[in-house]
Amino acid sequence: MSNTDGIELEVDVTSDPRNRDERDERERDRPLALVAYEALADGYAKWADTKAHNAYYERPAMLELLPDVAGLRVLDAGCGPGMYAEWLLDRGADVVCVDASPKMLEHARARIGDRAEIVEADLGGPLSFLADADFDLVIAPLVIDYLPDWPAAFAEFHRVLKPGGRFVASKEHPASDYTQRLVENYFEKQLVSAVWRGFEHPVEVTAWHRPLQDLINALAEAGFVIERLVEPRPIPQFREADPDDYEKPLRWPGFLCVRAVKRGA
Repeated sequence: MSNTDGIELEVDVTSDPRNRDERDERERDRPLALVAYEALADGYAKWADTKAHNAYYERPAMLELLPDVAGLRVLDAGCGPGMYAEWLLDRGADVVCVDASPKMLEHARARIGDRAEIVEADLGGPLSFLADADFDLVIAPLVIDYLPDWPAAFAEFHRVLKPGGRFVASKEHPASDYTQRLVENYFEKQLVSAVWRGFEHPVEVTAWHRPLQDLINALAEAGFVIERLVEPRPIPQFREADPDDYEKPLRWPGFLCVRAVKRGA
């Protein structure tokens, strides 16, 4: 399931414990944050194309890390409502979309129709429905913070890539959890929750916090070589869309983007 472009820099981290217990019961034995993304899906699909943090902050940084995709076979891991898939398809890529949220996939189908293969699946488990060395590129926009076991997940992405294939991902910057006071210990892997208020109605979303070294080490252990690590800043259009928030991401990191390559044979 996609966190695609959903991160807010300002979040309400308080919630009624009774609501949290209710959420935990609903989410047990399901992909992390699936219930939240089912609730977010309609508003997310409506606003993520133009919302400042989405359209003018995370997404431009991700797109800059992508190669020329014409003729490439691409796995859109955590496709959400299909924004990246549409961009890839319009530029000549052959795309497979995977997400755990049925409602997000409904929006993806409405957006891209039958132009891509669309699969409902949990990215936190084995991707046995995908063949070895079948993809030139795997993208994972704002989804890896929901995966409990990075070494296992990255090993699967590595498996499905051809030698020389690239993995491009974005995530919440690990320092952001600390500056927003979601965690007291930056170095500890832990679950964090925040209430997102930017998609029509408040929804509490839970994700994994990990320090930066966990990302770098997990990629290395899976067999990837990091080519670029980017701490993006918003592009000027952000100021027009959300002038009140523009200065903050110029000074404090909100997102982190990485491009890694599967070493050739």
